[in-house]
Amino acid sequence: MEWVSDPAIWASLLTLTMLEIVLGIDNVIFVSIVANKLPESQRGKARKIGLSLALALRLVLLSMLAWLIGLTEPLFTIFEQDVSWRDLILFSGGVFLVYKGIVEIREAVEPENEKNKSVKPASFGLVIGQIIVLDLVFSIDSVVTAIGMAEHLWIMITAVIIAMAVMLSSAKAISDFIGKHPTSKMLALSFLVLVGVALVADGLHYHIPRNYLYMAFAFSIIVEMLNLWEKSNRAKSLSED
Repeated sequence: MEWVSDPAIWASLLTLTMLEIVLGIDNVIFVSIVANKLPESQRGKARKIGLSLALALRLVLLSMLAWLIGLTEPLFTIFEQDVSWRDLILFSGGVFLVYKGIVEIREAVEPENEKNKSVKPASFGLVIGQIIVLDLVFSIDSVVTAIGMAEHLWIMITAVIIAMAVMLSSAKAISDFIGKHPTSKMLALSFLVLVGVALVADGLHYHIPRNYLYMAFAFSIIVEMLNLWEKSNRAKSLSED
């Protein structure tokens, strides 16, 4: 029980938990956007399944530390650059995320999008399949980060569980907000494309510090909130007139 009085343990747990929450933002945004393609009655179920699978994948990967560390071992070399399983997973996941984000943006901005409103909603299985693919990518990134920041397995597991609990509790609010505000959805999709580019860069061994991405996203959110505030005040002013 010495860990109870060890400030380093608690500092490690707090730091890793906050980092896992930040890293999980990508996961929540993607799950929310994809789940919104389903009928209203299935969206909540898809979000819960998607994030529950993300938690399960993270815990499974943490329990397989030796195997996960082996993912960073070189498989082959291209142009004097070692390539590992982790590189391949991050690269392919990043490409998928960029592709998915661009397709979603195109559907939102094309004039004929109005005609697509009569198209049948996406199938539940297809949505869950897409979520599983990105869950795997985000889980690899999250767990590798946890391994690099904490020495004790229980700290990693606790941080991941707390972070996923926060994401599960906030998923519906994020999903509803994105669904009600088209400009916010566009911002979220653009962020996903940016994250995809960062994952591709990681796969190519060109690391882009995540704090740059999240600071840019945070600034964009502030601007978007100001825009929404301005629109709300303008609507109130018109209604009073």
